[in-house]
Amino acid sequence: MAKTAIIIGSTGLTGTHLLKTLLAGDAYDKVISFVRKSTKISHPKLTQHIVDFDNPDSYEELMEGDDMFCCLGTTIKKAGSEAAFEKVDLEYPVQFAKVAVQKGIKQFSIISSIGANIQSGNFYLRTKGRCEEELRKLAFQSVSIFRPSFLDGNRKEFRAGEKIGGFILKIFSFLLLGKLRKYRPIKSKTVAKAMYAVAQQGTVGYHVYESNEISEITDQ
Repeated sequence: MAKTAIIIGSTGLTGTHLLKTLLAGDAYDKVISFVRKSTKISHPKLTQHIVDFDNPDSYEELMEGDDMFCCLGTTIKKAGSEAAFEKVDLEYPVQFAKVAVQKGIKQFSIISSIGANIQSGNFYLRTKGRCEEELRKLAFQSVSIFRPSFLDGNRKEFRAGEKIGGFILKIFSFLLLGKLRKYRPIKSKTVAKAMYAVAQQGTVGYHVYESNEISEITDQ
């Protein structure tokens, strides 16, 4: 049966890989991408809508499909403030998700972060945890939360802390065994492939995939 995928955050590190995967795979005959400004991406299966992320009315009528993928994410430094970061990593995903569930979208998949916890003392991880909890409340057939460790890939912008942390973990990744395996760096392309694969499994309910589980999905 022909299906339509919807994606937000398609120009980021993992989103770029996911968009390519959605377009190259045979699971969807149409892919809708909501963006804030025009991109140069063109494909027969791709429909791109330039919308105002702060105004759900600008995209509500355009929201038609089966599975939705969210790869939105930034850093407090890039966003400029905690409030601006919260808007990108919490408000926008939840806002889009609420419209999606109202429009009958069945599945919602999102990239969160390792350590995401609504009780965390770290603002970044607490915000990610809050987003997860808000999504848990929505009446989707399936919500899939992906919590990758340090993402390995070439970003458009340079993130010094992430680069250093990822480099150190790469060196000592052989020591990360058992419960510590989830802290090993993971390729952004691997996360994208896992999101695509899980969406085809027809899961029901709320599921969280830690970084080591994400790797295992693509190894199957």
